[in-house]
Amino acid sequence: MAKPIVVGKGVKKVYVAGRLKVEALRGIDISIMKGEMVAVTGPSGCGKTTLLNCLSGLDDVTGGRVYVEGKDLLKMRDRDRSRYRAERMGFVFQAYNLLPVLTAAENVELPLLVTGTDLRGARERALDALAKVKLRDRADHKPSELSGGEQQRVAIARALVNEPAIIWADEPTGNLDSETSNDIVSLMSEINKSDSATFVIVTHDTGVSKRAHRVIDMRDGRLVGHGEGGS
Repeated sequence: MAKPIVVGKGVKKVYVAGRLKVEALRGIDISIMKGEMVAVTGPSGCGKTTLLNCLSGLDDVTGGRVYVEGKDLLKMRDRDRSRYRAERMGFVFQAYNLLPVLTAAENVELPLLVTGTDLRGARERALDALAKVKLRDRADHKPSELSGGEQQRVAIARALVNEPAIIWADEPTGNLDSETSNDIVSLMSEINKSDSATFVIVTHDTGVSKRAHRVIDMRDGRLVGHGEGGS
């Protein structure tokens, strides 16, 4: 039986600006199982991205605990938590976040170089990751020479290259047309099935929800529903 890879207990996040306090997350309990593909949905401003950032350790929580692979992220020093993310997590964002001066292969190998992989090994693994997203032949192209869909495939290859325990994606199809979005969703679904990779995807795209194993709906900083996806 699959075990939870991510557990959040009573997770709260409050943003303070002067006298204004905004409760972005209001005591969320959540478990993500190893190998799951989960879509997190809800209207803009409901806390989806904040939840992703808090569960992944990109942002600190105001209250509660977060465990990933049994590790308490809040007990880690900032440096250790950053290294853990680099080694065990992958990230895909709406805006791709590729460095424009680097080629596709150079962008993909960056997470490996950060964690000390030698140049030759990093390049070999980067090319393997690009092959997995069907872009091996575009390895020497810079982002400006790639379509939006190809840039997002490079971003997914970068997220996969360190063989992470979990991949966090924030609106990965948000900048893409419907046909390209479907291609990206299909790619993530294929990787989830072939590699048993765990995906947590913040999305407004119903195409993502239909391919996920589970859909978590949010409203006003709370989880208001769980349902099966179409996968």
